[in-house]
Amino acid sequence: MNFWGITGTNGKTTTTWIFAEFLNATPGRKCGYVTTVEVNTGSRQFYTGYTTPPLAQLKEIFAEMEANGCTDCVMEVSSHAIHQHRTGDTVFSGGIFTNLSEDHLDYHKTMEAYFDVKLDFARQIAAAHPTTPDMGRKDLPPYVVCLDGGYGREMFNAVGNLAVNVIGVSASSSSYDLSHLQLAGDYNRSNVQCAAALAEAAGVSRETVQAVIPTLKPRWGRLEEVKSKSEKVKSRVFVDFAHTPDGLEKVLAAVRGEMTSNLQPPTLKPSLWVVFGAGGDRDPMKRPLMGEACAKLADKLVVTSDNPRSEDPLKIIDAILVGVRGRGSGIGVTVEPDRKKAIEFALREAEEGDVVIIAGKGHETTQEIKGVKYPFDDREVVRQFSL
Repeated sequence: MNFWGITGTNGKTTTTWIFAEFLNATPGRKCGYVTTVEVNTGSRQFYTGYTTPPLAQLKEIFAEMEANGCTDCVMEVSSHAIHQHRTGDTVFSGGIFTNLSEDHLDYHKTMEAYFDVKLDFARQIAAAHPTTPDMGRKDLPPYVVCLDGGYGREMFNAVGNLAVNVIGVSASSSSYDLSHLQLAGDYNRSNVQCAAALAEAAGVSRETVQAVIPTLKPRWGRLEEVKSKSEKVKSRVFVDFAHTPDGLEKVLAAVRGEMTSNLQPPTLKPSLWVVFGAGGDRDPMKRPLMGEACAKLADKLVVTSDNPRSEDPLKIIDAILVGVRGRGSGIGVTVEPDRKKAIEFALREAEEGDVVIIAGKGHETTQEIKGVKYPFDDREVVRQFSL
């Protein structure tokens, strides 16, 4: 069985799934996957609670995939997993680096250390296929680097010193027709380009890749549109997992771009609403940056709780508001620590033509408060909302 690894701050889940779609559309190939949201062994789907599960669990998953006839496995490889050697002696046939931005600095401490851990994954792939470094050699394991995101150029240069076939990609120079892609935003175009480049290197035909691209639809709380049962909800509502400053900015920029290009009539000026918070006990330095990203692109903010864990939700919110105020904008801000009430407020107040983005939790079905995980799904709050 071939193993393929996807690493980076944002875009890992989507890129992993897209790559699996490309392989599964190829005769004679069957690809299982391991993602933050779901594991698919070829016969069943389940949730592990990890982005990259511990090695013992991974080996069980791999064995099940092989028993089900999988020829390939693609998986997200988190920075924690790389640093903790969770993949053990797994030999990867190739991989992808999506991007790097502010996240997990409570663990890695500095961006330099975070970058080096990500580079370690490429080193791991190269070490399993010892030979002399030589960029462009097709017989070396492919390593795709997205040049669009943070640290893309730096990673491309660093990986060039390793025994891998470095493939740099950018959505701005796509060789595929993406005009019918249903995944919004330049960042999703980048995700598709990365997955396509690795798929081609893995033996998938360009014709197959092109045929699959228009069938890709949002899922798993990744800019997933959710309908309310209430006909009185006038706005369009999307749930997204973005929980970093870079992730939020990219999602909001994508939606803002769609709103601008689709205004009917041109005089209509709809508002972009964002409901979001930040997780407790995790990387407090990114909180004001998340507030700044939202203040930069949104019209209305509802700042609330994410997974506060052991922290006081109001202190987390105060840190977010520092970034909001730092933009010096006249954006409308509402504070509501109760996430359910915050979502309901936005749904009730948003007007026809507005778009509401509920960010931070995406696919998650619980909210952790003071050590207890309570059932909570942003999508269900939207679906069940009634005025």
